[in-house]
Amino acid sequence: MTLEAFLEEWNNASETVLVHTSGSTGEPKPMWVEKRRMLASARRTNDFLGLKKDDTALLCMSLDYIAGKMMVVRAIERGLRLITVEPSGHPLAVAQDVTFAAMVPLQMYNSLQVAEERERLMQIRHLIIGGGAIDDSLANSLKDFPNAVWSTYGMTETLSHIALRRLNGQDASEWYTPFPSVKVCLNDDGCLVIDAPEVCATTLVTNDIAELHPDGTFRVKGRKDNVICSGGIKIQTEEVERQLRPHLYEPYLITKRQDDKFGEVVVLLTEGLIEEVRQVCECILPKYHQPRVYLHVDRIPLTETGKPARKKGLAIANPEF
Repeated sequence: MTLEAFLEEWNNASETVLVHTSGSTGEPKPMWVEKRRMLASARRTNDFLGLKKDDTALLCMSLDYIAGKMMVVRAIERGLRLITVEPSGHPLAVAQDVTFAAMVPLQMYNSLQVAEERERLMQIRHLIIGGGAIDDSLANSLKDFPNAVWSTYGMTETLSHIALRRLNGQDASEWYTPFPSVKVCLNDDGCLVIDAPEVCATTLVTNDIAELHPDGTFRVKGRKDNVICSGGIKIQTEEVERQLRPHLYEPYLITKRQDDKFGEVVVLLTEGLIEEVRQVCECILPKYHQPRVYLHVDRIPLTETGKPARKKGLAIANPEF
Protein backbone atom coordinates (compact mmCIF):
# COMPACT_ATOMS: atom_id res chain seq x y z
CA MET A 1 0.00 0.00 0.00
CA THR A 2 1.22 3.51 -0.80
CA LEU A 3 1.05 6.44 1.60
CA GLU A 4 -1.46 8.15 -0.70
CA ALA A 5 -3.73 5.09 -0.65
CA PHE A 6 -3.62 4.85 3.15
CA LEU A 7 -4.35 8.57 3.59
CA GLU A 8 -7.29 8.24 1.21
CA GLU A 9 -8.61 5.35 3.32
CA TRP A 10 -7.96 7.25 6.54
CA ASN A 11 -9.80 10.33 5.33
CA ASN A 12 -12.85 8.56 3.92
CA ALA A 13 -16.20 8.38 5.71
CA SER A 14 -15.67 4.91 7.17
CA GLU A 15 -14.95 4.55 10.89
CA THR A 16 -12.62 1.60 10.27
CA VAL A 17 -9.38 0.75 8.46
CA LEU A 18 -8.35 -2.61 7.03
CA VAL A 19 -5.14 -4.12 8.48
CA HIS A 20 -3.52 -7.54 8.26
CA THR A 21 -1.79 -9.63 10.92
CA SER A 22 1.91 -10.29 10.39
CA GLY A 23 1.57 -14.00 9.55
CA SER A 24 4.30 -15.22 11.91
CA THR A 25 2.21 -18.23 13.00
CA GLY A 26 0.17 -18.72 9.84
CA GLU A 27 -1.28 -16.85 6.91
CA PRO A 28 -1.81 -13.08 7.41
CA LYS A 29 -5.42 -12.38 8.37
CA PRO A 30 -7.48 -9.27 7.54
CA MET A 31 -8.90 -7.20 10.40
CA TRP A 32 -11.06 -4.09 10.48
CA VAL A 33 -9.97 -1.69 13.24
CA GLU A 34 -11.52 1.55 14.44
CA LYS A 35 -9.80 4.80 13.54
CA ARG A 36 -10.65 6.31 16.94
CA ARG A 37 -8.77 3.48 18.66
CA MET A 38 -5.78 3.95 16.35
CA LEU A 39 -5.76 7.64 17.31
CA ALA A 40 -5.90 6.68 21.00
CA SER A 41 -2.90 4.38 20.55
CA ALA A 42 -1.01 7.09 18.66
CA ARG A 43 -1.79 9.71 21.33
CA ARG A 44 -0.54 7.42 24.09
CA THR A 45 2.80 6.79 22.36
CA ASN A 46 3.26 10.43 21.42
CA ASP A 47 2.56 11.52 24.99
CA PHE A 48 4.88 8.91 26.48
CA LEU A 49 7.78 9.92 24.22
CA GLY A 50 7.07 13.63 24.58
CA LEU A 51 6.72 14.18 20.85
CA LYS A 52 5.53 17.59 19.72
CA LYS A 53 4.27 19.32 16.58
CA ASP A 54 6.84 19.54 13.75
CA ASP A 55 9.09 16.83 15.18
CA THR A 56 10.20 14.52 12.36
CA ALA A 57 9.06 10.89 12.17
CA LEU A 58 10.64 8.30 9.88
CA LEU A 59 8.28 5.92 8.07
CA CYS A 60 10.47 3.02 6.95
CA MET A 61 8.11 0.04 7.30
CA SER A 62 5.44 -1.35 5.03
CA LEU A 63 2.03 0.26 5.13
CA ASP A 64 0.49 -3.15 4.59
CA TYR A 65 0.86 -3.80 8.34
CA ILE A 66 -0.09 -2.08 11.58
CA ALA A 67 3.42 -0.83 12.43
CA GLY A 68 3.66 1.26 9.28
CA LYS A 69 0.08 2.50 9.50
CA MET A 70 0.54 3.58 13.11
CA MET A 71 3.58 5.71 12.27
CA VAL A 72 1.37 7.68 9.89
CA VAL A 73 -1.42 7.97 12.47
CA ARG A 74 1.07 9.21 15.08
CA ALA A 75 2.18 11.89 12.63
CA ILE A 76 -1.46 12.87 11.99
CA GLU A 77 -2.34 12.92 15.70
CA ARG A 78 0.61 15.09 16.75
CA GLY A 79 1.34 17.12 13.61
CA LEU A 80 4.70 15.43 13.03
CA ARG A 81 6.59 15.92 9.79
CA LEU A 82 6.68 12.51 8.14
CA ILE A 83 9.82 11.42 6.29
CA THR A 84 9.09 8.43 4.07
CA VAL A 85 11.61 5.97 2.64
CA GLU A 86 11.08 2.72 0.78
CA PRO A 87 10.99 -0.18 3.28
CA SER A 88 14.43 -1.82 3.20
CA GLY A 89 17.16 -3.23 5.39
CA HIS A 90 18.97 0.13 5.36
CA PRO A 91 16.36 2.80 6.14
CA LEU A 92 18.92 5.40 7.25
CA ALA A 93 20.45 5.92 3.83
CA VAL A 94 18.31 9.08 4.02
CA ALA A 95 20.44 12.06 5.07
CA GLN A 96 17.89 13.92 7.20
CA ASP A 97 17.56 14.62 10.90
CA VAL A 98 15.04 12.26 12.50
CA THR A 99 13.35 12.87 15.85
CA PHE A 100 11.39 9.62 16.05
CA ALA A 101 11.74 6.28 14.29
CA ALA A 102 10.34 2.77 14.62
CA MET A 103 12.27 -0.16 13.16
CA VAL A 104 12.43 -3.94 13.20
CA PRO A 105 15.53 -5.69 14.60
CA LEU A 106 16.90 -6.51 11.13
CA GLN A 107 16.88 -2.84 10.14
CA MET A 108 18.67 -1.98 13.38
CA TYR A 109 21.29 -4.66 12.85
CA ASN A 110 21.99 -3.59 9.27
CA SER A 111 22.21 0.08 10.18
CA LEU A 112 24.73 -0.66 12.92
CA GLN A 113 27.10 -2.26 10.37
CA VAL A 114 27.54 0.96 8.35
CA ALA A 115 29.43 3.74 10.15
CA GLU A 116 27.45 6.60 8.60
CA GLU A 117 24.11 4.91 9.27
CA ARG A 118 25.13 4.01 12.80
CA GLU A 119 25.92 7.66 13.49
CA ARG A 120 22.49 8.71 12.19
CA LEU A 121 20.90 6.00 14.31
CA MET A 122 22.56 7.39 17.42
CA GLN A 123 21.19 10.87 16.68
CA ILE A 124 17.54 9.74 16.69
CA ARG A 125 16.03 11.11 19.90
CA HIS A 126 13.23 8.55 20.22
CA LEU A 127 13.84 5.07 18.82
CA ILE A 128 11.47 2.13 19.24
CA ILE A 129 12.09 -1.43 18.04
CA GLY A 130 9.37 -4.01 17.48
CA GLY A 131 8.29 -6.89 15.31
CA GLY A 132 10.79 -9.46 16.54
CA ALA A 133 13.09 -10.67 19.29
CA ILE A 134 16.06 -8.50 20.26
CA ASP A 135 19.03 -10.73 20.92
CA ASP A 136 21.79 -10.04 23.44
CA SER A 137 24.23 -8.93 20.75
CA LEU A 138 21.88 -6.27 19.39
CA ALA A 139 20.95 -5.11 22.89
CA ASN A 140 24.64 -4.75 23.80
CA SER A 141 25.23 -2.67 20.66
CA LEU A 142 22.60 -0.20 21.84
CA LYS A 143 23.38 0.07 25.55
CA ASP A 144 25.64 3.13 25.18
CA PHE A 145 23.40 5.08 22.80
CA PRO A 146 22.97 8.67 24.03
CA ASN A 147 19.19 8.77 23.48
CA ALA A 148 16.44 6.45 24.68
CA VAL A 149 15.98 3.16 22.83
CA TRP A 150 12.91 1.05 23.58
CA SER A 151 11.77 -2.46 22.79
CA THR A 152 8.02 -2.64 22.26
CA TYR A 153 5.46 -5.33 23.02
CA GLY A 154 2.26 -5.44 21.05
CA MET A 155 0.46 -6.96 18.10
CA THR A 156 -1.99 -6.08 15.37
CA GLU A 157 -4.93 -6.66 17.72
CA THR A 158 -3.58 -4.05 20.17
CA LEU A 159 -2.91 -1.53 17.38
CA SER A 160 0.85 -1.57 17.91
CA HIS A 161 2.48 -1.64 21.35
CA ILE A 162 0.88 -1.65 24.79
CA ALA A 163 4.13 -1.94 26.77
CA LEU A 164 7.78 -0.93 26.45
CA ARG A 165 11.11 -1.75 28.03
CA ARG A 166 14.22 0.40 27.97
CA LEU A 167 17.25 -1.09 26.22
CA ASN A 168 19.87 1.45 27.27
CA GLY A 169 20.83 3.72 30.13
CA GLN A 170 20.26 3.27 33.84
CA ASP A 171 16.65 2.20 33.32
CA ALA A 172 17.51 -0.69 30.97
CA SER A 173 15.45 -3.77 31.82
CA GLU A 174 14.35 -7.18 30.57
CA TRP A 175 10.84 -6.45 31.83
CA TYR A 176 8.11 -4.66 29.88
CA THR A 177 6.11 -1.93 31.59
CA PRO A 178 2.52 -1.58 30.32
CA PHE A 179 1.01 1.84 29.69
CA PRO A 180 -0.99 3.09 32.72
CA SER A 181 -4.37 2.29 31.13
CA VAL A 182 -3.31 -1.29 30.33
CA LYS A 183 -3.81 -4.19 32.74
CA VAL A 184 -2.20 -7.61 32.28
CA CYS A 185 -2.50 -10.98 34.03
CA LEU A 186 -1.76 -14.64 33.32
CA ASN A 187 -4.32 -17.34 32.58
CA ASP A 188 -4.11 -20.95 33.74
CA ASP A 189 -1.78 -21.81 30.86
CA GLY A 190 0.64 -19.08 31.88
CA CYS A 191 -0.27 -16.95 28.86
CA LEU A 192 -0.51 -13.18 28.99
CA VAL A 193 -4.02 -11.68 29.09
CA ILE A 194 -4.32 -8.02 28.06
CA ASP A 195 -7.03 -5.58 29.08
CA ALA A 196 -6.46 -2.39 27.04
CA PRO A 197 -9.89 -0.79 26.61
CA GLU A 198 -8.60 2.28 24.76
CA VAL A 199 -7.32 0.22 21.84
CA CYS A 200 -9.06 -3.16 22.09
CA ALA A 201 -12.80 -3.59 22.69
CA THR A 202 -12.42 -7.00 24.38
CA THR A 203 -9.93 -8.61 26.73
CA LEU A 204 -7.25 -10.27 24.62
CA VAL A 205 -5.92 -13.71 25.55
CA THR A 206 -2.53 -14.08 23.88
CA ASN A 207 -0.48 -17.18 23.12
CA ASP A 208 2.55 -15.57 24.78
CA ILE A 209 3.84 -17.48 27.80
CA ALA A 210 5.05 -14.86 30.25
CA GLU A 211 6.37 -14.12 33.72
CA LEU A 212 4.53 -11.42 35.67
CA HIS A 213 5.74 -9.30 38.57
CA PRO A 214 3.33 -8.04 41.23
CA ASP A 215 3.92 -4.49 39.92
CA GLY A 216 2.50 -5.46 36.52
CA THR A 217 5.78 -5.62 34.60
CA PHE A 218 6.28 -8.77 32.55
CA ARG A 219 8.61 -10.60 30.24
CA VAL A 220 7.75 -13.01 27.46
CA LYS A 221 9.31 -16.47 27.41
CA GLY A 222 7.80 -17.64 24.11
CA ARG A 223 4.57 -18.62 22.42
CA LYS A 224 2.31 -21.39 23.66
CA ASP A 225 2.13 -22.89 20.17
CA ASN A 226 5.93 -22.99 20.05
CA VAL A 227 6.21 -25.42 22.95
CA ILE A 228 7.74 -28.79 22.07
CA CYS A 229 6.56 -31.66 24.31
CA SER A 230 9.33 -34.23 24.04
CA GLY A 231 9.32 -37.26 26.33
CA GLY A 232 7.23 -35.42 28.92
CA ILE A 233 9.52 -32.35 28.94
CA LYS A 234 8.21 -29.00 27.71
CA ILE A 235 10.79 -27.17 25.61
CA GLN A 236 10.20 -23.55 24.56
CA THR A 237 11.31 -23.03 20.95
CA GLU A 238 12.37 -19.42 21.52
CA GLU A 239 14.47 -20.38 24.56
CA VAL A 240 16.49 -22.87 22.50
CA GLU A 241 16.99 -20.23 19.80
CA ARG A 242 18.10 -17.72 22.43
CA GLN A 243 20.69 -20.15 23.81
CA LEU A 244 22.13 -20.70 20.34
CA ARG A 245 22.07 -17.09 19.17
CA PRO A 246 25.56 -16.09 20.37
CA HIS A 247 27.11 -19.19 18.78
CA LEU A 248 25.46 -19.68 15.38
CA TYR A 249 26.16 -17.16 12.65
CA GLU A 250 24.20 -18.69 9.77
CA PRO A 251 20.40 -18.25 9.87
CA TYR A 252 18.57 -21.04 11.70
CA LEU A 253 15.15 -21.91 13.10
CA ILE A 254 13.99 -24.33 15.79
CA THR A 255 10.83 -26.29 15.12
CA LYS A 256 9.51 -29.80 15.87
CA ARG A 257 8.55 -33.13 14.33
CA GLN A 258 6.07 -35.78 15.40
CA ASP A 259 7.79 -38.84 16.88
CA ASP A 260 6.40 -42.25 17.89
CA LYS A 261 8.68 -42.62 20.91
CA PHE A 262 8.92 -39.07 22.32
CA GLY A 263 5.70 -37.55 20.99
CA GLU A 264 7.62 -34.62 19.52
CA VAL A 265 11.33 -33.96 18.96
CA VAL A 266 13.37 -30.81 18.42
CA VAL A 267 14.26 -30.05 14.79
CA LEU A 268 16.80 -27.45 13.68
CA LEU A 269 16.65 -25.88 10.21
CA THR A 270 19.88 -24.20 9.14
CA GLU A 271 21.43 -22.45 6.17
CA GLY A 272 24.84 -23.51 7.50
CA LEU A 273 26.80 -26.75 7.52
CA ILE A 274 24.93 -29.37 9.51
CA GLU A 275 27.97 -30.95 11.17
CA GLU A 276 29.26 -27.59 12.39
CA VAL A 277 25.83 -26.70 13.75
CA ARG A 278 25.50 -30.10 15.40
CA GLN A 279 28.82 -29.65 17.22
CA VAL A 280 27.70 -26.26 18.56
CA CYS A 281 24.38 -27.66 19.74
CA GLU A 282 26.02 -30.59 21.52
CA CYS A 283 28.42 -28.24 23.31
CA ILE A 284 25.97 -25.47 24.21
CA LEU A 285 22.53 -26.96 24.77
CA PRO A 286 21.30 -29.11 27.66
CA LYS A 287 20.80 -32.67 26.46
CA TYR A 288 16.99 -32.45 26.42
CA HIS A 289 17.17 -29.26 24.30
CA GLN A 290 19.45 -30.74 21.65
CA PRO A 291 17.87 -31.29 18.22
CA ARG A 292 17.30 -34.88 17.18
CA VAL A 293 16.90 -33.81 13.55
CA TYR A 294 19.04 -31.36 11.55
CA LEU A 295 17.86 -30.15 8.14
CA HIS A 296 19.73 -27.93 5.69
CA VAL A 297 17.60 -25.36 3.81
CA ASP A 298 18.57 -22.78 1.21
CA ARG A 299 16.59 -20.09 3.05
CA ILE A 300 15.02 -19.97 6.50
CA PRO A 301 11.33 -19.13 5.94
CA LEU A 302 10.42 -15.60 7.04
CA THR A 303 7.27 -13.51 6.93
CA GLU A 304 7.11 -10.26 4.98
CA THR A 305 7.90 -8.41 8.21
CA GLY A 306 11.05 -10.48 8.84
CA LYS A 307 9.73 -12.74 11.60
CA PRO A 308 10.31 -16.52 11.53
CA ALA A 309 7.53 -18.14 9.52
CA ARG A 310 6.86 -20.87 12.09
CA LYS A 311 4.12 -22.64 10.16
CA LYS A 312 6.30 -22.94 7.05
CA GLY A 313 9.19 -24.19 9.17
CA LEU A 314 6.94 -26.81 10.72
CA ALA A 315 5.88 -27.94 7.25
CA ILE A 316 9.51 -28.34 6.19
CA ALA A 317 10.21 -30.47 9.26
CA ASN A 318 7.08 -32.61 8.68
CA PRO A 319 6.84 -33.07 4.90
CA GLU A 320 4.55 -36.09 5.28
CA PHE A 321 1.77 -34.00 6.89
